[in-house]
Formats: sequence, structure tokens, C-alpha cells
Amino acid sequence: MVKIKIITNLIRFFLPVVAFLVLEVLFFMLTIKLFRINRWCVWFFLGYTLFSYSFFVYQILKYDRSSGPSHIFYGAIGAMVLHLVPKLVTLLFWLVALGVNFLVSINATKEVVSDRRNFIGKLGLGLAAIPFLGIIHGMLKGKYNYKVITKTLFFDDLPEDFDGFKILQISDLHSGSFDNKEAIVHAVDLINEQKADVFLFTGDIVNTKAEEFIPWINTFKAIKNFPFGKYSVLGNHDYGEYVSWPSESLKQQNFEDIKGLHEKVDFNLLTNQNVTLNKGNASIKLIGVENWGRNFKQAGDLSLASSGVHKEDFKILMSHDPSHWDEEVQHHDHNYHLTLSGHTHGLQFGIEIPGFFKWSPVQYVYKQWAGLYKNLNRYVYVNRGFGFHAFPGRVGIWPEITVLELKRKEV
Repeated sequence: MVKIKIITNLIRFFLPVVAFLVLEVLFFMLTIKLFRINRWCVWFFLGYTLFSYSFFVYQILKYDRSSGPSHIFYGAIGAMVLHLVPKLVTLLFWLVALGVNFLVSINATKEVVSDRRNFIGKLGLGLAAIPFLGIIHGMLKGKYNYKVITKTLFFDDLPEDFDGFKILQISDLHSGSFDNKEAIVHAVDLINEQKADVFLFTGDIVNTKAEEFIPWINTFKAIKNFPFGKYSVLGNHDYGEYVSWPSESLKQQNFEDIKGLHEKVDFNLLTNQNVTLNKGNASIKLIGVENWGRNFKQAGDLSLASSGVHKEDFKILMSHDPSHWDEEVQHHDHNYHLTLSGHTHGLQFGIEIPGFFKWSPVQYVYKQWAGLYKNLNRYVYVNRGFGFHAFPGRVGIWPEITVLELKRKEV
């Protein structure tokens, strides 16, 4: 068993190394083939590549699991993304374009083939500028490019008194990653400008440790009071499980401190609990579960959280990870009308044209990864996240403040 684990770990280590090596060798060989470059350019290219990998490996080797990732560590991740993605885009274009050029140039002269090859080379480098500039923008500006997204949802059985009820949702603060107070204050101002009835936060207030949020308490305490209150749940990062602890008691104390942060900013934390929101002669149930995710911590207990809740009650569920909805909630006999999640961040990287097209690599892992999804007249909304984690930026998938209006469908 130990041998199998060692072999598995070696494979996990060497596969990325081989993949990166193949990428660099192919890119270098095609660059030499497509362009006439002198030896100084060659040495610069090799030196830059060596420095990029060395800096990244150095940050990994000095990573301290007892303290968690630093801003410099995140910067190293950003630098590698900036180094690799434009190369990968260019390489894929070159391989496809050169293959097509080979097929259509069988009977062409050497001059024509050479001219086409030069054009392909220059066009590939031009295409590389798009992700290169996009990543730089994402790390400098995009991660704080907050968008307010509004949606209207219709339900047959929404109590009449709640017709037009508005929910404001944010998710995934990851406060340990923040590095621009002015931008965060602006985001809080955006929240306060929205005319909503209730405020809901769906988890990940920190990356790992409670101390990360301390400098931001006053900022988030400035979020206004909402008529029906401010509620929150826990996410997978709120359990302190991504660093090493000297003792289990210190880990547990950190967990208790993280839960205490919610009270410090006037969030009513629901840990497998529910509350009743009353309006006029009607009521709806707001249910909050602890984190439950496929391949992540599963502390959420939907049955416990729904104690005293009846099938005919109109229900709003807060569950951090959308895989919970996919695995359990959407087909549940109890009929959970609306689930609010986060967690995916949309991978902080993708292409999105509102109303027409959206794509991100994360969609190959999560079926529900950004925005609104529906099944059997039950909805899940996946917030794209307020903060950022690991990669210190956002490209195409912007930080989000969501406002959902509930409407009663006319029968």
C-alpha cells in the first residue's frame, strides 16, 4: 500500500514536469523554425524560461504549511500563468496552422511555403498578446472589477406577500488575498447601493486562518442593515484544513474564531440551521448548511438544517458548494425552491458574453459553475465570488454581487 502511494505521488509530480518540458521544447523548436533569431535572443529566451520556473519552484520549496500561502506565493502562481498560457495559445495555433499549411502547400513553391510560414509565426505571436495582456489586466484590475448581476425568478407557489422580494448574495471573500482597501470599500459601497430585502453570504470568509479577516472587520461591518437581516454559512476554506496545525486544539480554536468573525460583522451564521422570514401574513424558510462538497469536506446536514421545515414551505437554501445541489438537493423530496452557492469562482478565468456565451475550464469539473441553473422548477444560483484565491487575478470572470428578485408566477 505504501509503495502504491509513493508511485502515485511520483506520477503526480512527474506528469506536470513532463508536460511543461514538452511545451517548452515544442515552443522553442517552432520559434527557431519560424523565425531567424540570433544567439542572443536564444539565450534571453532560455534565461527567461529558466528564471520563471526557478522562481516558481523556489516558492513551492519554501512554502510553509503552518502559515499558508503568502502574497508572494500567489504572485509566483500569477507569474507562471502569465508565462505558460500565452505560450500554450501560440503553440496550439502554430501546430494547427502549420498542419493546415502543410496540407494545402504540397504543390506550392518554396517561396510561397516560406511566406505562409512567416505569416503563421507572426500571427501566432500576435494572438499570444491577447491572453498576455488579459492576464496582466486581470491581476492588476480585473480581480476588483465588481459587477452587479440581477435576475428575476418566477415561482408558482411563492407566497403573495413575498412577490418582489429581493435577495442580495455575495460569496467567497477569501479576505487573506485582499491587497487593495480602496477597491474593497468600493465593493461594499456597491452592496449598500442595492435595494434588497435580505443579505446572504455563502461562505469562505478567509483562505484558512481567522486572523486574515481582522483588518477587514470595520470595512464589512459597514454593510448596511437589511430589512430581513444578514445571514451567512461556512465554506470549505473556513475549517482551517489547508494548513498544518501544531495541535488539534489550535485548529479547533481557529474554527471557533472564524465562526466568531461572522458575529463581528453582524452576519447571522447558520450552521445546519434554519430561520423563518415573516412578511405580512406569510413566511418563507431560510436554511443554511455547513459545507458539503463533492471531494471536499461534508459537514453539511440537510436533514438537521431542515428540522421543523415542511415540504409545502417555500424554501431558500444556502449551501456553499454547488455540487451539493447536483448530488442531493435538486431531486430532494422536500422541494428546495432556490439554492444559493459559490465556491467555483468560475475558476477566475474564462470567456463570458452575458446572455449569449460563457466558457471556463471549471465547467469540466462542475455542471453548475456560474449563474442560474434550473431543474424541476428548482433553481440554483452559483455566485462567481467576491474575492480571489491562488491565481491573484480574474480574467473574463469578474467578481460578483448578485441581486435576485423573487416573483410569483401568475397561474
